Amino acid sequence: MTDLTGRSALITGGASGIGAACARELAARGAVVTLADIDGDGAAALAEELGGKSWTVDLLTVADLEQLALETDILVNNAGIQRVNPIEEFAPRHFRDLLTLMVEAPFLLTRAALPHMYRQGFGRIVNISSVHGLRASAYKVAYVTAKHGLEGLSKVTALEGGPHGVTSNCVNPGYVRTPLVDKQIADQAKVHDIPEQQVLERILLTESAIKRLVEPSEVASLVGWLTSTDAGMVTGASYTMDGGWSAR
Repeated sequence: MTDLTGRSALITGGASGIGAACARELAARGAVVTLADIDGDGAAALAEELGGKSWTVDLLTVADLEQLALETDILVNNAGIQRVNPIEEFAPRHFRDLLTLMVEAPFLLTRAALPHMYRQGFGRIVNISSVHGLRASAYKVAYVTAKHGLEGLSKVTALEGGPHGVTSNCVNPGYVRTPLVDKQIADQAKVHDIPEQQVLERILLTESAIKRLVEPSEVASLVGWLTSTDAGMVTGASYTMDGGWSAR
């Protein structure tokens, strides 16, 4: 497919996991991709492979983003981290970091990208949310709060961007086979005091009708469609890819 030929795309957290899969998908569709990641070497290596660009950036340093101007046609807000602790043991600095990375940074990047999108009458913003943007789980107070905030940001962007040809949507996967989830398995095992091999069945996938992890390429395929011209009337939506979790 070459439906994004001539388009540019910026993907945060693009060096690995969902971000890397999205970069491959959008590049395959013809876009010139820029991979933004704190892992500069990883982003540069994948950018070279895809004929794109890399941007080494710590999105927690939000002051550096406040005067940013982005000339990108597509923005995929993907970067994220996770912390698993009961509320009373949740470090306030970790709570702030998660909200900064997954709400404030996407706001600032969206703010920086919209003027260019408005000028050309086209833009696609895809926010990688989660089933936790729609449902809650214990011990994930910051992540659940941040993803709910991202959902609100996406919807407001959809309302403001619609008259200018800009769409904004969320993709809401369940647990995806990424390094972030691998770390969660160890954290959940510690919190629940069970062996790691039991975490998938008893904790992560207990609400899912389909008992497997989502593959990054599956998420990327939906992102690819949302950035296409075929999705021009899709905005303000949240697309679940959670194996039936949110059907309950």
